[in-house]
Amino acid sequence: MNVSVATPASISTHRSETSVVMVGRPTVGGSVHAVTSPAVLPPWPRVQPSFGAVVLREFTHDDLPMVLDSARDPYIPLIGTLPAHATDAQARDWIERQQRRWTEGAGFSFAIAEAQTGRAVGGIGLWLREVTHGRASAGYSIAPRARGLGYAAEALVALTAFGWSLPGLHRVGLYIEPWNTGSIRTAERAGYQREGLLRSHQEIGGRRRDMLLYAALRPG
Repeated sequence: MNVSVATPASISTHRSETSVVMVGRPTVGGSVHAVTSPAVLPPWPRVQPSFGAVVLREFTHDDLPMVLDSARDPYIPLIGTLPAHATDAQARDWIERQQRRWTEGAGFSFAIAEAQTGRAVGGIGLWLREVTHGRASAGYSIAPRARGLGYAAEALVALTAFGWSLPGLHRVGLYIEPWNTGSIRTAERAGYQREGLLRSHQEIGGRRRDMLLYAALRPG
């Protein structure tokens, strides 16, 4: 979901689509649905990954207001498949695409929701095209109306902990534009470390962009 724009809080690019002091332990599910993915991905979690004030869950059509809010952001539509200023129909199509990511073998596309209300505030994905090599990438965005509350960092902690529950996954990477200080803070608060600068790494908004590479490694 990537021009000269105001820096959005907590957005990271990811190739398949999509501030807080952290206290306590993230919760991830140990049990899973019996259904299996035709793309040989790990099963969908039965227990929603969670941390702090957020839970990660499947997208539903009730998330339409959040998606429409995100579509009005100047940056989110540039780094994914959500059209800028999407209509209701286009936003519903985008939700349905997220619902298919797992069955298509791309990875896990989660809505970020408030734990107390269930209201969606953004999206986050764990993309597993390279999982056979022990690698995954992540991307996240928070809708404009829900920024500044630390949701992105909490969601990234929950997603990463879920990732370590997947056998054979050893590394999760993030790609962030150097100007995007909000997303850099999110990555660092979630325990990710900067590894370097990838020059002219990705085309966003019609031109090549440098990307910072951040990563987290499986504990132990």
